[in-house]
Amino acid sequence: MSRQVFLYDPPDRFVAGTVGLPGRRTFFLQASAGGRTTSVKLEKAQVEALAERIDELLDEVVRRTGGSAPVPAVAPAELTDTEPLQTPVEEEFRVGTMALAWDGESQRMVVEAQALVELEADTDEDLAEAEERLLQDELNGPPMLRVRITGTMARAFAKRALEVVNAGRPPCPLCSLPLDPEGHVCPRQNGYRRGA
Repeated sequence: MSRQVFLYDPPDRFVAGTVGLPGRRTFFLQASAGGRTTSVKLEKAQVEALAERIDELLDEVVRRTGGSAPVPAVAPAELTDTEPLQTPVEEEFRVGTMALAWDGESQRMVVEAQALVELEADTDEDLAEAEERLLQDELNGPPMLRVRITGTMARAFAKRALEVVNAGRPPCPLCSLPLDPEGHVCPRQNGYRRGA
């Protein structure tokens, strides 16, 4: 069976979003174009890391090109997307590995999210080698979402993704752990319940 690649070049929309209430949210990347939509599930930390790396890569592109690359310093207000994910949200796969690149020829950022794959090996070296072979296998590798977006779209994606990550439960002012609506047992209060 050949590798399944969900390609959006370019997407009409590429966003990070959630389903569920704070504290119980499920995170997704969602790309859509031409009446089709692809949603892939990932962890909150992966969304945050992706957004931060996109901003870092865009900053590096601007630095290396002396500001001549079509990359804004901040996300343009007109590209702000506060709409929820398109429904129904049907998970194609759970993300294991992500990669970013800047294609200088087309002036586009390439975002790849590959499916999580369970591998077995006798040693750590064998496992690392098996992972590398699988990820590089364009014909039989794991399913992948590949999105090619402009620098402007990438800035807007990163801004929204960080807002989504930070829209969860507020932190406790004493211990910085997330507060549930009903409060939480705060270690800084010797185990007494602290209200929201």
